[in-house]
Amino acid sequence: MTLRITEVEAYLGEVDPGSHAFRGRTNRNAVMYGPPGHLYTYFTYGMHVCANVVCSPEGTATAVLLRAGEIVDGIEVARLRRVTSKTDADLARGPARLCVALGITLADGGAGLSGPRFHLELPATPSPFATGPRTGVSGEGGTLDYPWRFWIPGDPTVSPYKASVPKKRS
Repeated sequence: MTLRITEVEAYLGEVDPGSHAFRGRTNRNAVMYGPPGHLYTYFTYGMHVCANVVCSPEGTATAVLLRAGEIVDGIEVARLRRVTSKTDADLARGPARLCVALGITLADGGAGLSGPRFHLELPATPSPFATGPRTGVSGEGGTLDYPWRFWIPGDPTVSPYKASVPKKRS
């Protein structure tokens, strides 16, 4: 299966209040501190798996969340995995949908991106992109001070922007 990535969000480790590594190394985020070019997977909202690409040298926790993409090869398999998608553009539109469409699970955490299961390759010509605040990140990390969401403008596979909704305390 081949995915053209159309939207990502960057997370800058211990200096970024939106990052899983903001409070330091844990068992959950240990992969972020490993070598670049590996998947950091995590479970969110009690029901979804999300995948990130670890970016910095070993010991520095940075990652890029894979938010959305276009399935360009293997679309039949993606359709079988994402039976609720109404259009092909919706198959990997959002980080959890992307993981389902590609078959990425928590067990893939730490997997290298230059092996037989996953292979990451940069395009010959970069696409024009837009930038803005990250989607659904609460607190300071989700503000305009962190314009670390990057997407291809006008691409139908890009997920809609959703500002974080503060939790009501009773």
